[in-house]
This record gives sequence, C-alpha cells and structure tokens, in this order.
Amino acid sequence: MNRHPIASRRSTVRTPSDWSLRTFPPESHTDLVRRRGGLISVPRRLAPPPPAAAAGPAKLLLNVTLERSLGPVQVVMAQEKSVSDLIRASVEVYGKEKRRPLLRVSDPRCFELHYSPFSLECLRPEEKLISLGSRNFFLCTKRSTSSNSSCSEEANMEPNCPFALTHLMDFLL
Repeated sequence: MNRHPIASRRSTVRTPSDWSLRTFPPESHTDLVRRRGGLISVPRRLAPPPPAAAAGPAKLLLNVTLERSLGPVQVVMAQEKSVSDLIRASVEVYGKEKRRPLLRVSDPRCFELHYSPFSLECLRPEEKLISLGSRNFFLCTKRSTSSNSSCSEEANMEPNCPFALTHLMDFLL
C-alpha cells in the first residue's frame, strides 16, 4: 500500500488526447446544427426541439367576470375558438363551480361579452379569440328589445320585486 496519495495520482494521469475522447460523444450520436458561428456538432439529446407548430394548437387562459359576481372565472380555450364558445364555456364553469349569485338564466344565448363593464359595445359572437387582443372580459345578460324572448322576461322580472335588496342576500349564503 502506497502511503503517498500524490504519487498514486501521478501514475493515473491521463494525456490530453484521452480527455478529448471522453469529453466529446462519438460521431454516431451527433447531429450538425447551423449556428451563427458556423456548423457545430451537438449531441442528439441536446439538439433543439422541433418547431412549435408540430406540438399542437396553442391554448389561451382567459378571465371572464360575470355580471354581479365577485371574481372572474378562468377558462382555458384554443385560440381558434369564437366568442360564442367562450360565453358557453364561461357559463358552464360558473354553474359547475356553484358560484354566488346563482345565474337566473343558464342559456348562453342570453349573454353578451364585453371588454369591460364600462364598454357599451359587445363583441360579435363569430369573432375569433386570437383576434381580440385581450384576455380579460366581462359577461352580462343581453338587453333585448323584444318582449317575446325568455331572456328579456327574466331581465324585466327583477325591478318588479317588492323587496329591492333581496338579491343582495345571495352574497350572505
């Protein structure tokens, strides 16, 4: 047994040519990648991933605040979907989460989507989500002029209530 550890290390010292063989993988496991500096050799497991288009459609995280609700509903949808699909999904999520106040109408056709509660113009149902330019929206009931629709009947029932503040009790439950 050798008492000098330095002497034993000297005997196992490798030449620089040995190190170069160990630091680079064999040529069978490399691909050539074009970079700004020219062609370089990169191991396949470190090669850049394929383009994002092959990964699948991109999804969007959208926040939709419903009229009279305390917080927004978060919905994940594909960017190719339309505003009407977002309205339908938002109403479904709001109902599944059993949020308060409860919706008087669960039909998505009775709602319209706005950029904010202060925006008077509603978004067209056929518009694509990717073209809207925002990820935060406001959903409110339609203000219909025809008295034959069930949505307008529901909207008109609220002011005729003898106890005007009873709709605030939903928040206390």
